[in-house]
Amino acid sequence: MSEDPAELARQKVEAVYRSDSRRVLATLIRLLGDFDLAEEALHDACRAAVEQWPREGVPANPRAWLVSTGRFKAIDTLRRRARFDASLGELAERLAATAGDATAPEPEELEDDRLRLIFTCCHPALPPDAQVALTLREICGLTTEEIARAFLTLAPTVAQRIVRAKAKIREARIPYQVPSRNELGERLDAVLHVVYLVFNEGYSASLGESLTRADLSGEAIRLGRLLLELLPEPEVMGLLALMVLHESRRAARTSPSGELVLLDDQDRSLWDRAQITEGVALVRRALASRRFGPYTLQAAIAAVHAEAPTAAATDWAQIVGLYDVLLRADPSPVIELNRAVALAMRDGPLAGLVLIDALLARGELAEYRFAHSARADLCRRLGRTVEARASYKRALELTRQETERRFLERRLAEVAR
Repeated sequence: MSEDPAELARQKVEAVYRSDSRRVLATLIRLLGDFDLAEEALHDACRAAVEQWPREGVPANPRAWLVSTGRFKAIDTLRRRARFDASLGELAERLAATAGDATAPEPEELEDDRLRLIFTCCHPALPPDAQVALTLREICGLTTEEIARAFLTLAPTVAQRIVRAKAKIREARIPYQVPSRNELGERLDAVLHVVYLVFNEGYSASLGESLTRADLSGEAIRLGRLLLELLPEPEVMGLLALMVLHESRRAARTSPSGELVLLDDQDRSLWDRAQITEGVALVRRALASRRFGPYTLQAAIAAVHAEAPTAAATDWAQIVGLYDVLLRADPSPVIELNRAVALAMRDGPLAGLVLIDALLARGELAEYRFAHSARADLCRRLGRTVEARASYKRALELTRQETERRFLERRLAEVAR
């Protein structure tokens, strides 16, 4: 017996919504100039599809149909609201005038709209926490509650960030456009920074019970793939490579009981070889461009780790050399710290400890838990147990992530014996 046409149409609407709703939304935002009106229009268009497609058949281009229907639904909404605000009537008529002449958007235009929306959500006029929340909401389609859970924040707080960000975009008339070529570098850095923030929170949660959040790191990688598809720049390749290479180690980063396992102690047979192959290939492509930057260099370091068959076989000389280049490209105390740890692996713990002590004396990393835990480990390896205990205690004071806390507590107990 054949299935009910209404049910088949409903399933098609659901399938199109899952695969294309963020594309349709991006185009509606450009056409309507308002996030909330575009979201309402998208939902109205989907309801219309559920009603009309069983009677009229599924259109040849469902995505374009939703865009067109959503735009006209928004015009109707504005006309109804014009009874209370005359300016909305004027806006409705302007939209109607342009809608009458417009043709259905081409697939390339729809993809351009997604890129426009990414740059809008990550505009430097918005505060960083608002950029992250808006990107996850509008590009990835996460609900306010899902974003709040991911960052262990209250849903009303996230909602307020999103509302304020949308208001800022509207009031400041931030354009829905990809920056010009001479602005692209600076603006792309902001986009990549937001994507990497999302990934880092998923790969190494800043607080809470779980060390990782696979859903968040997965969303960041999905964003990275989308960016690479829309804008194949070397640093986009580098960031995607960096995320994929880190993600390849996820299964080995915790024990079956959920305890932290350091890189040197991980079971490398658990590493995802397909992700490593992908990441290394992306690193090579980015390096070959000669236009790479800090993300590509970090990915190259991750690739050296990924390609080492054992911890003992790691090419620490190459890693130190890459950190030297990275420090020149993107100087920061955190990169100096990472280089000091790599130097300790190449030249011995004392060489690394001297650099870390100098870093801590400058004060920039005084509240950075990884600086104190790295110092503690080097002191432990040197047999300087009193200093090791003090540094482990300081790292514990600064750590809110429960899995990391348990690891530090075990190390502290070991040096206290």
